[in-house]
Amino acid sequence: MAKAHSSTRIRAAVLRSHGEPLKIEPLELDVPRDDEILVRIVATGICHTDIGLYRDWNETDGPAVLGHEGAGIVERRGSRIRSVHEGDHVVLSYQSCGRCAQCFAGHPWGCRRFREANFGFARLDGSNAFVHSKVRGHFFGQSSFATYCLATERNTVEVPEDLDLRILAPLGCGIQTGAGTVMNSLSVRSGESIAVFGTGAVGLAAIMAARVVGASTIIGVDVNVRRLELARELGATEVVNAREKDTSVALGGRRFDYTVDTTGDEHILRLAVQLLKPAGVAALLTGARSSVLPTESQRALQVIQGNAVPQSFIPRLTDLYRAGQFPFDRLIKVYDFEDINEAIADAELGETIKPVLRMPEIPA
Repeated sequence: MAKAHSSTRIRAAVLRSHGEPLKIEPLELDVPRDDEILVRIVATGICHTDIGLYRDWNETDGPAVLGHEGAGIVERRGSRIRSVHEGDHVVLSYQSCGRCAQCFAGHPWGCRRFREANFGFARLDGSNAFVHSKVRGHFFGQSSFATYCLATERNTVEVPEDLDLRILAPLGCGIQTGAGTVMNSLSVRSGESIAVFGTGAVGLAAIMAARVVGASTIIGVDVNVRRLELARELGATEVVNAREKDTSVALGGRRFDYTVDTTGDEHILRLAVQLLKPAGVAALLTGARSSVLPTESQRALQVIQGNAVPQSFIPRLTDLYRAGQFPFDRLIKVYDFEDINEAIADAELGETIKPVLRMPEIPA
């Protein structure tokens, strides 16, 4: 007779009130359904999407658990799960419905229910896995600011067991988005030119990817001197400190095959379009839109998750990391889970590029 499983006691960083620190609280997580995977979280990155929601949270939405760059070990799987097994090391990424035309076509980033699946704070049937509680989870199909979470095959990627999960965690969103924008969305080729506005985790991933594909001119633009220095070390052929000098002047009237904006700032959005060559393409990663329209031969793309299929793209990035060609570990600073509020503050101040939370070795 099969053993009956009970719910899992976890600890999670709960967002309850606008502007107040996250509080780590005990919660109870439902047993995985037949299409779900119970993952013991070993580490999770903190992304600016987490921070943005944390700062803008509406208390009327009720308490919730954020976190969407989880990495951990499969503890239990539903009866329909075939891609991973108990004990496998995994990275968690964005969620998709798996049933719409875009998902069937292999384009999960274009999922018809993308917003609902990732920002709905519930399963797609409206239910929630935190039992005996009004706390909401399932952020990006995971809510990884917790010692355990539930995921699905669609947002779970098996990774090599010899690689440190604390390093791999950010691959699920920020690093994937930056690199994927260059490699997938724009398909930058050897010898082409690109300017990247913002050298945070996403922008630096784009710069590293541009070096990997052989771009001849890679410009990094920011106001943070330390990040600009790192951008040069990671592949930028030139950097511009926009605090010290007007970017257009600093670039001397040059135009680029591609531009990437990671800031969402209106002035930068205008520049991203204005600095394109006649047939150039601007990738806009924050959802913001520029008031400057591209010419008929130019294009401005709203990019989601770097047009990446996590199950194939994340292994590609880990292979590049092994080969020393994509050293994204240099962006990471590890914090204990209990120090989550300090990690968020450091990211907002620009002191840390990519905070990663390390979960306790024996989750409660």
